[in-house]
Amino acid sequence: MAKLLIPYAILLSRQGEVSYMRPKALYCLILTLITAGMLGFFIGYYYREVNEVGVRAISISTTTSLYQLGVLDAFLNDFRSRNNLSIQFNVLAKGSGEALRLLADGSACVGFVHAPSLEHQYLNQGRIERLAIFAYNEFIIVGPPDDPANVSRAPSAIEAFKRIHEAGEKGLAKFISRGDMSGTNVRELQLWNLTGLNPEGRPWYLKSGQGMAQTLLMANDLKAYTLTDVGSYLNLKGSRLGNIVELLRDYNYLINVYSMYLSKAPSCDNPITWYVAYKLRDYVMSEGQELLSRRFEGLINPVKGNESLVEAAWRSLTKLS
Repeated sequence: MAKLLIPYAILLSRQGEVSYMRPKALYCLILTLITAGMLGFFIGYYYREVNEVGVRAISISTTTSLYQLGVLDAFLNDFRSRNNLSIQFNVLAKGSGEALRLLADGSACVGFVHAPSLEHQYLNQGRIERLAIFAYNEFIIVGPPDDPANVSRAPSAIEAFKRIHEAGEKGLAKFISRGDMSGTNVRELQLWNLTGLNPEGRPWYLKSGQGMAQTLLMANDLKAYTLTDVGSYLNLKGSRLGNIVELLRDYNYLINVYSMYLSKAPSCDNPITWYVAYKLRDYVMSEGQELLSRRFEGLINPVKGNESLVEAAWRSLTKLS
């Protein structure tokens, strides 16, 4: 039932033609208008009731990168202002793995994540619904300027990871992993799998267990390699990352796709949540695209104009293990 509450347009016939409609068609039109009016009334009534009893919050899980870059706050503040909504959003900034888990069990009703292989698993289980692919950027490999593993000359991200492993075994390099099943950590583990090498437990392979900004700062302090989304790196580069530099990009393996999801848990199945979630989706794919271009240029790219290419990349990434 909740899906029926999504706003939609009703196409009316040209003036003067209604009186000539067949009785059955006229009956259907009247019934549709009555139904739409009733649905609008109940949405408005329920929305007022929710506000009156003080239940005004919808929980949103998000990747740490979107949170730390300020993208999600910018989205939500602009969306709330444009729509004059009094509902508040409780933002839970986690790695994508945890953000998806919260979404699947109903602890969050809307999620913004970037881990296609994990997203695909939850979609197949019927626990979440994808609302949109809305943005993309790249993962990059960063590390010390002297680059002891010679990553900058590697022909691919897979070869770069092989070189880091070899340098680590020789005591020449360290690698900092998020170690938190975030979207970044999932991609890192997929790359290790593609190399056929396992760094787990090696003294040069360290885990931060923290968000992207903290992991970058740790890599900077230890002059170590790490995998990061380009936005997080550029956001810190000028002031706090003097000991690491960008070394490698690889569009084939390091494209980073951001998607928006809705929980299908019973706790999220109510008219207000569905209404606000779909209104937010519409915003993210319209005014939100302009906001990304205007305020976050170079950090994260709006999907507008590249929808098919990014969708194809997402599908390809779901097959990585």
